[in-house]
Amino acid sequence: MNDITHKSPIERNGRDGHTIDLDPTELREWIDSYDYVLKSEGAQHAGELLRRVRGYAERQGVPVTMTLNTPYVNTIPLENQPPFPGDREMERRIKSLTRWNALAMVVRANRRDPVIGGHISTYQSIATLYEIGYNHFFRGKNDPSGGDLIYFQGHSSPGIYSRAFLIGRLTEDDLDNFRAELAPGGGLSSYPHPWLMPDFWEFPTVSMGLGPIMAIYQAQFNHYLQDRGLKSVSQQKIWCFMGDGECDEPEALGSISLAGREKLDNLIFVVNCNLQRLDGPVRGNGKVIQELEAVFRGAGWNVIKVIWGEDWDPLLEQDHDGALLRRMEDALDGDYQKYSVEPGSYTREHFFGTDPRLLKMVENLSDDQIQRMRRGGHDPLKVYAAYKAAVEHRGSPTVILAKTIKGYGLGEAGQARNVAHQQKKLETQAVREFADRFQIEIPRGSEDTVPYFKPPEDSPEMVYMRETRARLGGFAPKRIVSCPGLDLLPSDFMDEFYKGTEGREVSTTMVMVRIIAKLLRDPKLGKLIAPIVPDEARTFGMESLFRQFGIYSHMGQLYQPVDAENLLYYREATDGQILEEGITEAGAMSAFIAAGTSYANHGLPVIPFFLLYSMFGPQRIGDLLWAAGDIRTRGFLIGATAGRTTLAGEGLQHQDGHSHLLVYPHPTLLAYDPAYAYELAVIIRDGMKRMYTDQESLFYYITVMNENYAQPAMPDGSEEGILRGAYRLRGPLEPNAKPDLHLLGSGTILNEVVHAQEMLAEKYGVSADVWSVTSYKSLYYDAMSADRWNMLHPSDKPRVPYVSGLFAGSTQPFVAASDYVKALPDSISAYLPGPLHSLGTDGFGRSDGRDSLRAFFEVDRRYVTYAALYQLFRAGKLKANVLAQAIKDLQIDPEKEEPVKA
Repeated sequence: MNDITHKSPIERNGRDGHTIDLDPTELREWIDSYDYVLKSEGAQHAGELLRRVRGYAERQGVPVTMTLNTPYVNTIPLENQPPFPGDREMERRIKSLTRWNALAMVVRANRRDPVIGGHISTYQSIATLYEIGYNHFFRGKNDPSGGDLIYFQGHSSPGIYSRAFLIGRLTEDDLDNFRAELAPGGGLSSYPHPWLMPDFWEFPTVSMGLGPIMAIYQAQFNHYLQDRGLKSVSQQKIWCFMGDGECDEPEALGSISLAGREKLDNLIFVVNCNLQRLDGPVRGNGKVIQELEAVFRGAGWNVIKVIWGEDWDPLLEQDHDGALLRRMEDALDGDYQKYSVEPGSYTREHFFGTDPRLLKMVENLSDDQIQRMRRGGHDPLKVYAAYKAAVEHRGSPTVILAKTIKGYGLGEAGQARNVAHQQKKLETQAVREFADRFQIEIPRGSEDTVPYFKPPEDSPEMVYMRETRARLGGFAPKRIVSCPGLDLLPSDFMDEFYKGTEGREVSTTMVMVRIIAKLLRDPKLGKLIAPIVPDEARTFGMESLFRQFGIYSHMGQLYQPVDAENLLYYREATDGQILEEGITEAGAMSAFIAAGTSYANHGLPVIPFFLLYSMFGPQRIGDLLWAAGDIRTRGFLIGATAGRTTLAGEGLQHQDGHSHLLVYPHPTLLAYDPAYAYELAVIIRDGMKRMYTDQESLFYYITVMNENYAQPAMPDGSEEGILRGAYRLRGPLEPNAKPDLHLLGSGTILNEVVHAQEMLAEKYGVSADVWSVTSYKSLYYDAMSADRWNMLHPSDKPRVPYVSGLFAGSTQPFVAASDYVKALPDSISAYLPGPLHSLGTDGFGRSDGRDSLRAFFEVDRRYVTYAALYQLFRAGKLKANVLAQAIKDLQIDPEKEEPVKA
C-alpha cells in the first residue's frame, strides 16, 4: 500500500495551511527506528512507546493531531489475512441458493397478496456476513460452549428462513406462509419473534435499536453468571447484527460505553454498513463507517473495518503515493451509493478519473469488471479474517464495520437505490436477471411463479451444509427450554407479612425490600435472585443489601469507597449479586430481560427483581416492555415511589398516575397496585409459583409506595380476591347493615377510602363497604374473556365476569378512587351492576405535600365522601340541600380549576 515516507495530505498542507517540507531521509530514519522496536518488542510495546512520545510532545506544547479514525481501508491488511478454511465455491453456491429462496419467498407472498409486505434488500446485503458465520463461527446448542447467542438483524429474516428451508428445518409450505401466520398450519412471522415462533427465534430485534442494547446487557449478564459461579459460559459469544442506519436509534449506541468499561470480550457487533436506511443514504454527505469507528473506539471497543474486497488488493498494492487512499477518503457515502447504481464507466470517470494515476491503475479492467469490484462485506475472505480476529480478541468488545450494498444483486430493480428497503415485488425480467447472476437453474419461463430451488438431499451443497452445522453444534437460531421448575415457596414463607405491623408504620417499598432480602437469604433460592436497580437503590431503601450481597462489577472494587467506615458502605464485587446499572432505565430493563430469559438461554431459572421509579417505567421503556413479552421474559418489575400524590415534593416529571394504564396492552404482563404488605406478599408468592414452578411465560408489574402507614393483618379468605383483582376489605361499620353504596380503593388511596367510609357513617349516616382493588387490569381482562365466550356461545349458560360476581344482586352505586387516571376504574364500569363514579389523578403533577396534592387532584377522603353523597343524590336517595351543606362542611371549592387542565 502507500509508503509512509511519501507526503500525506496533512504533510502537504499543514495546520495553518502552509506547506510543510519533510526530509524523506529524516523521516525514513524515524520509521526504521520505530520499525525495529515493532519487530523486536512487539506491537504492545511499540504502541506504548508511541503513546508516551505523543504525551511528551503535548507537554512541550507541540500541537499533535488526535483522531479516533484510521485510514479508510480494511483494518486487517492483506499480509495478515489468514487462509480461508472452507470450500469457497461450495459456500458461494449455498449462499446463492439462500439468496434466491429468500427473494422467492417475499416475491411469491406479495404476488399472492399485494399488501403482505416483506424485505428483500437487507438480506441481499448481509448474506455473506451470515454465511461465513454459519459455516465457520456460529455455534449451536450442542456445542460444548453451550452455543452462541445471535441477535439477527430483524429485516433480514427472509434469509434466515431460506437457509432453514435448505437445511431441512422448514418446508415449502412454511415459506409460502411467510407473513401469513393465520393460514392453515401456521406460517412464518415477519421478523424475529420468539412469542410467535418459540422453537425458532431467540431474540426479538425489531423495533430497531433494541437488539444492540439487549445484546450488550446479555453479554454483561453472561459475565455475571460466570463471575458468580452460576454457570460456565466463558466460551459463549454474543453476536449482534445491525444496520448502519439503526445506529441512529439512541438505544443502539447508548450503552456501548458499558461494554467497553466492563471489557465484554464475549460480545461482537457486526454492523451491516450498506450506507442506506429506509428513505435514503445514512450519511450521504459523510462517511458512516468513519463516524462509527470513532464512536466505538472512543468507547473502548476493538474496531475492525471490512471496506474493500479482494478485487481492490492489487490496486492498493500499486498505491505507492497514496493517491487511491486519498480518493477513497474523499469520496462520500452518497458517491459510493451512486457508484453502486451506475455502470462501471461511470465509476471509471467519476471515481478513478479524478487523477491520471488512478486511471492508469484500472486501464486493464473492463467497465464490467470495475462495476463488479466488491465491497468488503461481500467478500468471504475479508469477512472470515474479521470474524476470526473478533473471536480471538481478548480484553474488550469488538465491532466489525462491514461495507456492503443494499439490495446487492437486484440490479436496476433495487440495488443501492433509495427504494431498496421497500422493494418487495420484482418484474419477470428482474427475476430472470437475478437467477442468472447467481446461477440458479430455474427453468426458462418459470419466472412468473418464482419457484423455490432446493438441491437433492445427497447433493454436495446439502451435505456440506449439514456437516458444517453438525461440526458447529447444530441449528441456529434455535430456542430450547430445558429448565426444571422450582419448588413452590413454603406456605409459611410470607407469614410475617400476613400478620401486619401492629400499628407500626412502614411503606410497601420497605416491605418489598424486606421480601427481596428474605429471598436472597433463602438457602435454595437465594443465589437465583437478581436485584436490578438503575441508580436508585438508596431511594428505595436497598442500601442495606450493598454490604451483604455486593454490587456486581466484573472488575471488582479497585478503590476504597468514601463510606468504607460505614456499616452500609458501597461495596462492588466480582461476585456481587445486585445489578446496579446506573442512570439508565433502558439498560436496566435490558438486564432484566437477559436475567428473565436465562431459563431459556442458559437452562437456569434466574429470578430478576427490577426496582425502578414507576414514572420512568412503562412510559420510558415501553418498547422494551413489548420486547420482554415477545421474548417470553419472566420476573418482577417493581414500580417504586408510585402514584401521582405519594411522591411528595417531586413534581410533574416524577409523579406517576398513568403507568397502570400504560401496561394494559401488554398481554403477558400482569399488573398489581397493592396497598398492604399482605397483598404484596400474596402476589409475589403466586408470581413465583406461576413463573418458576408452573413455568408460565408471564412477568409482573407491581407498584409500591414510599408512604408510611400501619399495615393491617390479612383478612380471612382474601387471597383469591387479591390475585384476581378485588376483594371486600371492610363491611359496613354498622353491624348487620346493608351498604348504601360500594367504595373501591387501590394502592395508597385505599387508606383515604377507608377514612371516607368512616366520615360517611359518622357525619351523614351513610353505610358503605370498602373493596380493595389490587388489579384493574386483571378484572378487565377477565371480563373481556367472559364477554367473548358469551358472544361465541349464545346457547350456553353465560359466564359471569369475576368483578360482576362480587356484586351479584347489588344495585347500589359505586365510587372508585385511585392514585391513577380515571380511565383505570372506568375500564370495568360496564361490568358493575350499579353506576360508577371514578376519582383519579388526571393531569400534570405538582411539587407539594401529599395532603395538598390529594386535595388538588380531588382524591382525598373529602372528595371520596362527597362523590359518595353525589352518587346517592343521582340515585334519588339524597336531597340537593344535603350536597350543598356537604360542600361547605368538607371545604370543597366548586369553582376550583379542573386538575387535568391546570
